[in-house]
Amino acid sequence: MDTANKAHPLVEILHLVKSYTRGDQDVPVLQDITLNIERGDFIALMGPSGSGKSTLLNLIAGIDKPTGGSLLIDGEDITKLSEGDLADWRASNIGFIFQFYNLMPVLNAFENVELPLLLTNLSKADRRERVELTLGLVGLSDRMDHYPNELSGGQQQRVAIARAIVTDPTILVCDEPTGDLDKQSASDVLEMLKKLNSEMGKTIIMVTHDGHAAEAAKRMVHLEKGELIDG
Repeated sequence: MDTANKAHPLVEILHLVKSYTRGDQDVPVLQDITLNIERGDFIALMGPSGSGKSTLLNLIAGIDKPTGGSLLIDGEDITKLSEGDLADWRASNIGFIFQFYNLMPVLNAFENVELPLLLTNLSKADRRERVELTLGLVGLSDRMDHYPNELSGGQQQRVAIARAIVTDPTILVCDEPTGDLDKQSASDVLEMLKKLNSEMGKTIIMVTHDGHAAEAAKRMVHLEKGELIDG
């Protein structure tokens, strides 16, 4: 084990600020956010609509860049990366799980999960092995030839989870992952996330407004009007 990498939190956010320009005005979204997230943590980012929780998630995932402050992932300040380097960093380090699955309707479950691997140097045989193993982990070995419209919402979200973890990312970012699911499917997805965290050691950052969903996390971080209330 590389103990050097264990000396600091996986995510170190220091005095992070984010604002958007609207006309000739700067609209603040996040104000002076300081937060550490340890390896193997599972946190729920909570707050009312407009609190800045999805913006913070996007900054951690390298989808957007902050206006000020620093954001270190595994010791690297990703705010200093070029757009090209940031895209490569995302592909290697971040797995995305969205509320509405974002599956490609013309691809079956196997092909959807394989998509991120097409950007790697893995052989076709190695990709197949990785995809089959990952679909097995989410309990969909018997559905890999099915298309999204042939799957339930819960099954589609499990395909999305498989796609997110197939590259073995450093961090899973989840934006309202149960928001479009019925109660039972939501419970199944949350149990799967808890298993990925506890058994595979995945660090998970989940945005949710659902208190029940947030209970699956190890801790909750609350945002209100762009400020960190606790965490």
